[in-house]
Amino acid sequence: MSIQLLKRQFTIQNYHQMVVAGILSEDERVELIQGEIVKMSPIGIRHASCVNRLLKLFSQSLGDRATVIVQNPVVLNNLSEPQPDVALLKPRADFYATGHPQPQDILLLVEVADTTIESDRAIKIPLYASSGISEVWLVDVNQQVIEVFREPTDNSYQSIQKFQLGEIFVQAFPDVSFAVERILR
Repeated sequence: MSIQLLKRQFTIQNYHQMVVAGILSEDERVELIQGEIVKMSPIGIRHASCVNRLLKLFSQSLGDRATVIVQNPVVLNNLSEPQPDVALLKPRADFYATGHPQPQDILLLVEVADTTIESDRAIKIPLYASSGISEVWLVDVNQQVIEVFREPTDNSYQSIQKFQLGEIFVQAFPDVSFAVERILR
């Protein structure tokens, strides 16, 4: 006989109150995913290096056309506030000082993975699709491949492409391309 455990889901408000109350510290590596507080993996050298390359490439190539954020929260719904490795946002004069970006602000989310590739595919990609995020890149630093997810449906993407070589572009900026090798190496 299996026993069903009852779980309490936390809202974004509960999550933020835990920081104010000192239950969680502001610099604790956790994120709120579907009402659960999830511990994030430590950032390895290859992971950090890839994030740094993406930051430089996006900032230099897109300039003021997008706001580039690194490992900052985005609000997807009342139960999910993940911290993607990189996000391209619609520019705003206040640089999101009045609130974290929400799905309508997001042009691209990038998750860089070395140890979390399977959980990102199983949990985060469906969450991003159900939130209407139009494009997500999953960069697998171990296999040296970028998976590009576009055309979200209820909990998946209709278009999935893999890149190991060649050029890649962000759907919101089809006039700007990036050499895949510059992202992966």
